[in-house]
Amino acid sequence: MPLSSTSRIAHGLVWSLALVPLIFFIAGLSAGDFASTATILNMLGRLTGVLGVAFLLLSAALSARVPGVDQPFGGLTKLWHTHHRMGAASLFLLMLHPLLLAFSAAGYSQQAAISTLFPAFSNTAAWMGWTALILMMIFLAPSFAFFGPPQYERWKHIHALAGPAVIFALIHTFMASRTMPGMADTVIWSIFALLAVGAVSWRLLFSQRIGRLDYTVKHVEPVTDGVVELTLEPQDKPLEYEAGNFVYLTPFDKHLDAGDREEHPYTLSSSPLEPNLRIAIKSLGDASRAIQSIDPGTKVTVEGPYGRFFPAGGRVESPELWVAGGIGITPFLARMRHIQALQSGGDIVMIYAVQDESRALYADEIRELALQIPGFVLVMHYFYHEGPVSAEFLHRHCPDLGHREIYICGPLPLNELIKQHAHHAGVTHNHIHSEEFELL
Repeated sequence: MPLSSTSRIAHGLVWSLALVPLIFFIAGLSAGDFASTATILNMLGRLTGVLGVAFLLLSAALSARVPGVDQPFGGLTKLWHTHHRMGAASLFLLMLHPLLLAFSAAGYSQQAAISTLFPAFSNTAAWMGWTALILMMIFLAPSFAFFGPPQYERWKHIHALAGPAVIFALIHTFMASRTMPGMADTVIWSIFALLAVGAVSWRLLFSQRIGRLDYTVKHVEPVTDGVVELTLEPQDKPLEYEAGNFVYLTPFDKHLDAGDREEHPYTLSSSPLEPNLRIAIKSLGDASRAIQSIDPGTKVTVEGPYGRFFPAGGRVESPELWVAGGIGITPFLARMRHIQALQSGGDIVMIYAVQDESRALYADEIRELALQIPGFVLVMHYFYHEGPVSAEFLHRHCPDLGHREIYICGPLPLNELIKQHAHHAGVTHNHIHSEEFELL
């Protein structure tokens, strides 16, 4: 089954699972729930609570980051798009939940409405719900564009509040929820709780113990100013991966100015056939800047692999167009190294877009690999000379653009521009593949 079809099915199944509690909720409704404005508002309040908790628990389950689970979804980035959407939907619904219940109570008395929004201290179930909602507002707020791009480590620490939020939400749900027939409440929420708590437990406890592989920094090779390539040697079991995958790298070096024992995602630049891992790292933040001077012999761990940029196997089965920009050359370099190691080839046009000649990372190796790979065409694009990549430039160097699989990795403006040109050329969404690293 094509990746795009598999991905749509996987994402669709997750959203469908979130609607299971809704089905049981509807089955438990009666005529009394529609008898007056107050009862309708009460029903809607309970409904938003049910859907909000379902989205929250499934969003937590999708955060587990178990290697391999992201593959049917088209990679971890695309899986986390669904995670983010479910988290946002959960927050919106759970903010409506107490408001609708309060409006319903207002139909009986003003005091009842106030008591709903400001419950007595003895109302444990209500305060569990309010605590969960407040924690959600704190840890989800930095994820919204309104607050600007968050700093990675600060965002990660704040996001740790997701665990307590899930626990408080579950306590509130088990104590207050009586909206489904029979034992459906207990059964449904127990299953969802197992998924969420299992995911959080993996992320916070077990992944650090059994999900990471030990490596040692063997070489640190400067590529250009602000970019190094680390060569990592396995200490035990080596990582199995595909070209285009990325890993979470954690260095253990107290002499680093920043980033010691902090995990950060980096794309692998090595071929899967190499005995060691290679990772190209550009100085973009405190941790990546500090790691430029990491010492050979330093212990590191890697967790992964994640992502699904290229088809598995490494061989090129259909005509492809690659568009790389800046450090986005890394997954393409890994695939070029893999194809060359396989002594394979394919109908590939690669456009490498950089500001000027001095910004072209691995330029000499890429030109050499392009000559060694049968059917490979390398086109350099320099912004200072050509301006942004135009539709005319694409069609001039790749006339059959509309009949190729398109792979894009670079700065977001470049990604969006190439997608726009491709869509205008008649390329459907299923044939455009892009790698966009967000907060992972």
